[in-house]
Amino acid sequence: MSKRVLFQKLAQVKKASRELALSTAKKRNMALLGIASALQKNQADILEANKKDLENVETEDPLRDRLLLTKERLKNIISDIKTVAKLSDPLNLILEQRTLKNGLRIKKITVPFGVISVIYESRPNVTVDVVSICLKAGSAIVLKGGEEARYSNQVLVRIMKEALKKAGFSGDLILNIGHGERQLVKHLLSAKDFIDLIIPRGGPGLINFVRVHAEIPVIETGAGVCHVYVDEDADINMAGKIVYNAKVSRPAVCNTLDTLLVHKKVAHSLAFELASLLELKQVEIFADSSNYQIWEKLKYPFLKRALKKDFDREFLSLKMAIKTVNNIDEALEHINRHSTKHSEAIITESREKAKKFLETADAACVYHNVSIRFTDGSQFGLGGEIGISTQKLHARGPMSIREMTTYKWVIEGSGQVRT
Repeated sequence: MSKRVLFQKLAQVKKASRELALSTAKKRNMALLGIASALQKNQADILEANKKDLENVETEDPLRDRLLLTKERLKNIISDIKTVAKLSDPLNLILEQRTLKNGLRIKKITVPFGVISVIYESRPNVTVDVVSICLKAGSAIVLKGGEEARYSNQVLVRIMKEALKKAGFSGDLILNIGHGERQLVKHLLSAKDFIDLIIPRGGPGLINFVRVHAEIPVIETGAGVCHVYVDEDADINMAGKIVYNAKVSRPAVCNTLDTLLVHKKVAHSLAFELASLLELKQVEIFADSSNYQIWEKLKYPFLKRALKKDFDREFLSLKMAIKTVNNIDEALEHINRHSTKHSEAIITESREKAKKFLETADAACVYHNVSIRFTDGSQFGLGGEIGISTQKLHARGPMSIREMTTYKWVIEGSGQVRT
């Protein structure tokens, strides 16, 4: 697709977005329910397209899990759309209002962004999450998915556009520019007359590319180098269950455990609690010297010595690093140096230490005695998410409908002039 053709299509999206901004919440909700129904009716087509995408991925490749759609996953995707439809309208909310001495009535209200573009990799569920959340928030959508999900995304977008038309909306509210070379993405990132916000969702390479080349405001959804710190005052049985869940429940996603930090006083007991569980899943462990000795004595078969770089890795697979610390301050120092500010957890029975951790760990989501796997818009009751923002401006953590709005000031008077 040439730059000229892309910009022509984007102009149509921009026009459709203005019409959407004037629609009622009821009409938008009916459109979402129509999309949910259409996806339900066309499950066979969706799964067949997904099967074609999976044919190009090796069975052992971690990408496969991120790409895979099943009847159960489709059921959850459809459920999330219905949840979004039930959420309160995020538009025209009065955030502030006041009347000045001169009689000016001033309000700060939520409004749509206009056109939001999401550039993402692998996961076709993102295609549906983005559309449902942006539509609810009154914005049109420009999608740039990865080549690996080409067929899945084509079918999903076709079904959703048809459902939108049946609901009385323009099909131009969704533009899927599909796969394409990096030059096409550069054209997209320069389309400041048509796109109001860019959200990259993927690995560091994608996010850095967007950050460097975008002429449009960007919200980053960073990689997740996530930690769990097991304190000396932890319930070791609880810690074992949480660490196991955080690592193995779905290792190919961003809210999974990468580095386990363990207080030196409980390092041996925690290893004893975890070793047999992790061995069954063949989790590869990169351990610092003290933990290496402990796990070696337990004859753990998937053990390696950690290198410095291993503590900055987002593994996205059945691999993890382990490091011993002497106290909570050392754990926090390590986290704040190596974290990508995604999700961090402490396991402890000490309320004082928990309070210190929750207040000091610099991340979008911080946890006490719970698995970091809950960092997810659906789990938070938001009805899915656009992504997990790891920056600090406007949006942080799981981004749903409220984060996909901006605001404007509305000033009403009766002929006042400034002196």
